[in-house]
Amino acid sequence: MSLEEIKTRIAQAETDAGRANGSVELIAVSKVQPNERVDAVLTEGHRCYGENRVQEAAGKWPEFREQFDGIDLHLIGPLQTNKARQAFELFQSIHSVDRPKLAKTIARLAQEMGHCPDLFIQVNTGEEPQKAGIMPREADAFVAECNAMDLPVKGLMCIPPVEEEASLHFALLAKIAERNGLNGLSMGMSSDFEKAISFGATHIRVGSAIFGARAYDTAG
Repeated sequence: MSLEEIKTRIAQAETDAGRANGSVELIAVSKVQPNERVDAVLTEGHRCYGENRVQEAAGKWPEFREQFDGIDLHLIGPLQTNKARQAFELFQSIHSVDRPKLAKTIARLAQEMGHCPDLFIQVNTGEEPQKAGIMPREADAFVAECNAMDLPVKGLMCIPPVEEEASLHFALLAKIAERNGLNGLSMGMSSDFEKAISFGATHIRVGSAIFGARAYDTAG
């Protein structure tokens, strides 16, 4: 599927949901994609990308930034505290703030470095033991804790369980965000982004539908 086809589907989903065109940010998930595929999408003019790992991004994006202006890079995978400083240097947004220790590290670095990426708190809406994220029942307290540290929390992020109806998780995330006064909703991937838009997604993460299947993973 082409980038333009994805953008057309996003615009239609915005219209169907009664939302303004352009209200949804398309994050092209470029993790483990060959550089030539990423280069092709950059050449088409798209500038917003998502990476799962700090190390992979560090080996890929500085060179692309020498060739293309205005790249907006989002970390959508887990962040180890010892990689946080490097993440500050690479990413404009971090979508995986998922525990108090990481939030405190980010707050310390923000004071030290004088800037901070936009932050999204990851909520484990399915309460899956193998998945990162704050539990829904703890989300309000964690948002308050982050706010008390003056962190720039823009919204929430979730990855619904594969075997469950995604709409239930999108609705839950939207409800938590609303009661905490947060506008950002990072949710929806290649298979369900139109549904996510209908529930208020502001950032959708689409990989395989843009770049083609990855060698190890066709999801995202």
